[in-house]
Amino acid sequence: MLTGNTICYLRTVPETLQRIERMDTADDGQDSRIGELRDWLNGLGGFDLSTLRPASGDASFRRYFRLNRGDRSFVVMDAPPTKEDCGPYLRIAGYLEQMGLHAPHVIETSIEQGFLLLTDLGSRQYLSELQDAPGRATELYGDALRALTILQSEGQELKRLLPPYDDKLLRFELSLFRDWLCKRHLGIDFGPDDELEWQRCCDLLADNALSQPSVFVHRDYHSRNLMLVDDNNPGILDFQDAVEGPLTYDLVSLLKDCYISWPAERVRGWAEGFHRMAPSACGLGLQEFMRAFELTGVQRQLKASGIFARLNHRDGKPAYLRDVPRTLNYIIDIAPRYPELTFVARLIATRVLPQLNESRG
Repeated sequence: MLTGNTICYLRTVPETLQRIERMDTADDGQDSRIGELRDWLNGLGGFDLSTLRPASGDASFRRYFRLNRGDRSFVVMDAPPTKEDCGPYLRIAGYLEQMGLHAPHVIETSIEQGFLLLTDLGSRQYLSELQDAPGRATELYGDALRALTILQSEGQELKRLLPPYDDKLLRFELSLFRDWLCKRHLGIDFGPDDELEWQRCCDLLADNALSQPSVFVHRDYHSRNLMLVDDNNPGILDFQDAVEGPLTYDLVSLLKDCYISWPAERVRGWAEGFHRMAPSACGLGLQEFMRAFELTGVQRQLKASGIFARLNHRDGKPAYLRDVPRTLNYIIDIAPRYPELTFVARLIATRVLPQLNESRG
């Protein structure tokens, strides 16, 4: 899921680094935890606390740091207990490990304090590797698709332990596009006719999601949450919001990524390859599968664009707005095949994207 909480071990945050440098005198509620974190790490023994440094930027209250013990690097999570619940992270990390997937291994915990010590999956994101070496796309997506089939097949029993991706959640996520991108960011209000057409679109997308076979859904399976690792590639991050949900959700997150795009023919080829090899897809014909895939994409792309606007206005993170056109253009591309999408495609093409371009000057 695009919650704005995406972990990115590659990203460093200058503000966080400055706070670490003055941590002995910090009186901010967040940064006062640095002393507690140091004490906890010191009690574990063997860590060089002078190497403590930011490992990620996170839109939630969670923060991630790196530090060394000898020649090995580790990641430590700081999740204030009054703001964050470590329970889902610990549970899902255990599930992924049980499936044989490569996620950070939890080494030590202090749930009362909100600290977790994790193995370090390195600093090479799929996104960076794909941008620098696009010729590796077939190899890297092959690994990611293999891991996704394992998640779905090995997660068949475990999915029942996850929250459901139900009608209420699907419709709330869709409302983010209308409320945050259209209304709050662009000043586009829906009249009665618009609202009727919008609700018809929401009905279509929610019904499409709920009618698919249910699987273990990572919910944010894309190039910023997949790490290039030497063994059992990829390393998988940001899994704590996993749900039981639609078969094609993680596939569309991966192949119609908000942060990098590929030609439609290539995306279709990867999707068809997944259909052939995924046991969970065996009950759907290819045409039915591709329709489910594309409409699930529309739900996710509307949600994501709304979240990007919310990150700008609520959380002061404007950089995500630059990814909105890429995200919404996926909808424009498929709309000619789906008359049911006429309203939303026309809205995006004639009002949302032009106004976004104007606002960027």
